Amino acid sequence: MAERPSALQLDRLIHEPLRLGVMAALAASRRIGFIDLKERLDTTDGNLSAQARKLETAGYLTCHKSFEGRIPRTEYEITPAGRKALAVYLAMLDAVLRDARRRKALGGPGRSAPRTKRHHRPARRT
Repeated sequence: MAERPSALQLDRLIHEPLRLGVMAALAASRRIGFIDLKERLDTTDGNLSAQARKLETAGYLTCHKSFEGRIPRTEYEITPAGRKALAVYLAMLDAVLRDARRRKALGGPGRSAPRTKRHHRPARRT
């Protein structure tokens, strides 16, 4: 019997909301500049830098630094390993959701229990 998909199997590095946003934005574009990415994700310089560094350390993206005249420019690009990791993450998330829907349709765990009226019993007098 195949192992049931579990949310615990999701790549925790990608699962963090800002890092997921970075990966999704990079998957849709060839390269994105730091300022554009920061504005798209509505985040701060420090937060974006820290999260991008974690993705870069994992090999999921590369950071390109250059100058336009005297102005520094930072751009990010998803790597083949990052594209593959995102695809695996999305496939696993889809499998988890499909499993949850299937289990709900079958009436198994994951389905909300029907609400029943609770009858209040008066306290016993001693």
